[in-house]
Amino acid sequence: MKESITNTVPWALSQSQIAVEAVATIAFALSGVIEGARKRLDAVGICVVAGLAAFGGGTVRDILLDRRPLFWVQHAGWVWALLVLCVGAMLFMRARHLEPTERAMQWPDALGLGLFTAAGTQIGIDAGMPAVVAVILGMVTAVFGGVLRDVVCKEIPRAFSDHRPYAICSFFGGWVMLAAHAAALPQWAALLAAAGATTALRVAAVLLDWRLPAWQASDSEPPRR
Repeated sequence: MKESITNTVPWALSQSQIAVEAVATIAFALSGVIEGARKRLDAVGICVVAGLAAFGGGTVRDILLDRRPLFWVQHAGWVWALLVLCVGAMLFMRARHLEPTERAMQWPDALGLGLFTAAGTQIGIDAGMPAVVAVILGMVTAVFGGVLRDVVCKEIPRAFSDHRPYAICSFFGGWVMLAAHAAALPQWAALLAAAGATTALRVAAVLLDWRLPAWQASDSEPPRR
């Protein structure tokens, strides 16, 4: 019987990986807080949405890799940090009378997209996955938290519907990570290069309103029932 990946992939992360995952978790959690506030959820709902945004992609990645226990189960301190962050963010927004807007949510979301792309691709590389699989694992880590956040908030996930490049930015960033490894850059430099490229591409897509073509139904198609 093959040895399971749980025993072959070390759980210990490097300091640079821990730093990247921590900042990415904070960024996506903030995007979840803003989205939950936009939907006028109560405090419990906002914390749940923030948790899905912060931990959802990494959870799906770890399930695909058969890594046990899940990263946030093994490091329960991150759950406490998430709760403190949510409460602090809610109190700050109310005290400052800040209006949660979709545009405000996009900036921490773009940062989290880049950082989780880098971290997830690195974990795929550490697991000995083929290059394209490592890149896809980075995409899963970066994209699925936002997908779960939007689904719970009764939105068609923005990753699939707003037509501005999102998953494509993550896909590109994953290959930047592979190229940085091939160039034998230090791990921290590879992580920063991949995260920076992904985030910069997403920010440019938002600011410049780059659009992917939407599906256009032909006149000959029968109407949907």
